Parts: sequence; C-alpha cells; structure tokens
Amino acid sequence: RRMSLMSKGNNVQLKADVRNEFTRASRRVLRENGGIPGVVYGAGEESIPVAVDFKDTSKLFHTGRSEVFQLDIPGSGKIPVLIKDIQKRRGNVSHVDFLRISMNKPVRVSIGVDFQGTAVGTKSGGILQTQLNAIDVEGLPGDLPSTLEVDVSALEIGDKLTVADIKVPKGITLHASEEEVLASVIVPRAVEAAETEDAGTEEANAEETTEES
Repeated sequence: RRMSLMSKGNNVQLKADVRNEFTRASRRVLRENGGIPGVVYGAGEESIPVAVDFKDTSKLFHTGRSEVFQLDIPGSGKIPVLIKDIQKRRGNVSHVDFLRISMNKPVRVSIGVDFQGTAVGTKSGGILQTQLNAIDVEGLPGDLPSTLEVDVSALEIGDKLTVADIKVPKGITLHASEEEVLASVIVPRAVEAAETEDAGTEEANAEETTEES
C-alpha cells in the first residue's frame, strides 16, 4: 500500500490509490484494511475514485476543509484539493469527497476563529462569551489563512469584539457582517441577579425608613 501522509512545511501530501472496484464487498475489505473510499472532482476535470488511508486522512478532517493539500494519485500526479464533504454511516466515516482546486482561482471556505489571550475582564469576575467560531472567507488558495486570530486580552466587562476587529490578510474577503459579535465579556447571571436583589433590598429598606420617619 502506498497510502501515507507526508508534510513538507505547509505543503501536506496525502498519498492515494485509484479505486477500480465499486462493490459493497470491496468497500468493506478496504475499510477492514484501514482505508476509506473517496472521490476527487471539480475544476472542470473528470472525477477520480480513490482510496485513502483512514488514519492519515483523519488528521486532515479539520484543517483540510480550509487548507489546501496535495493528493498524490498514480497517473495523475499531485492534485491540490480541499476536503469538501465527509460522509458517515452509523457514526463511522464511510466516504470522503475531495474538491480539486485551481490555485489561481478564488475559493470560499469556512475558517475557524482562534481566540488569543485571557480577557482582563475575567480577572474581575466577568465571563468571556464567544459567539462566532468560524467565518466564511474568500481568496486564492495560497493566500488562505489556517485560522483567523482574534486577541481578546484587552476586553473589560461589557466590552465586545466584532468582525470589524479582525485583521484580514491581504487578498482575503470576509463573508460576514462587520457588526457581528465575535466575543464579549459579560457579568455572570448569578452575580447580576444577586446585585439586582441587593439593590431591591436597599430600596425596600430605604422606603421603610422613610415611612417610619
């Protein structure tokens, strides 16, 4: 078997075999031997049925949706691809769709937001609440960032960060409203409720004092 995963810097390569058998029995044998069936399609080219190593491919299930990698196929060479879809059956991965990418044409993918630092407001009792964990971005495959980093360390209680606060790499477009909230530091509900209750008690005591006088 020649299926394996190699990494050269950011240039990840996944070796694959061309699939020639398409029966249920052949798919079962493939899975029993640690492989999974897949297909490569897109960019106006003919689709290629492939078999890849499950363990190696599983390492790309997250990053491979937004980071282009090379699928090395006998007779076709190294093809730049993204993972387009992962199909499951009874909780197990049963098939993977690889989307062939043209490196000189923009693609639209969903990229995760990486929250950096510790919000200063959490040190005075606040809670960091994250609302948006991924954003659709568009750009040339070679320009796509692996994550969108957002520094939350300066957030005080009541502060928030929005999409407009993201430092977007050159050539990348965000498909999200600039006003959409990424993260905020809020007062815990229990503390807020207790403060409201205390305020109510103080008002009641003040009213009682006024009536007595």
